[in-house]
Amino acid sequence: MMRLEKMVEESDIMHGAIRSVDFDEGVFGIAHSEIIAKEDMQQLFEHEELGIAVIHTYIWYMYVTLMWGTELCNRFNFIAASRINTMFITKNPTSVKNELVDRFMAAGDNTTPSLYFLPFNSGNGGHWVLVAMDLSRLMVYYLDSLSGD
Repeated sequence: MMRLEKMVEESDIMHGAIRSVDFDEGVFGIAHSEIIAKEDMQQLFEHEELGIAVIHTYIWYMYVTLMWGTELCNRFNFIAASRINTMFITKNPTSVKNELVDRFMAAGDNTTPSLYFLPFNSGNGGHWVLVAMDLSRLMVYYLDSLSGD
């Protein structure tokens, strides 16, 4: 985390600049971009409720820093939270199913055991949970940092 904080401090984001972060297809299975501003980074460093841009940018940072060009790209995959959320699930469940299938297929070699991670905003006061899906075992894990939920 310290490296990310240092990177942000050395950029002009903390002085009011706005940046577009471009994600290649490897991160979410589709090309994607996010707009990041000072307010977004303050959410992270001041332990405030995190917005989707911060979640996505942190995933991108982990991907580029830890996974890019390694075997980890074949073992761990991410699903964009902006494409699978409570509103979409309620209003158009078929499109959500199609989105998940498209993401699973975009990962390529589905014979290698891999985990898919979906950050999901539960709608409970902006609380984020992590859904991890292991397709090789047909298991879904629901990881919640708040006890009792």
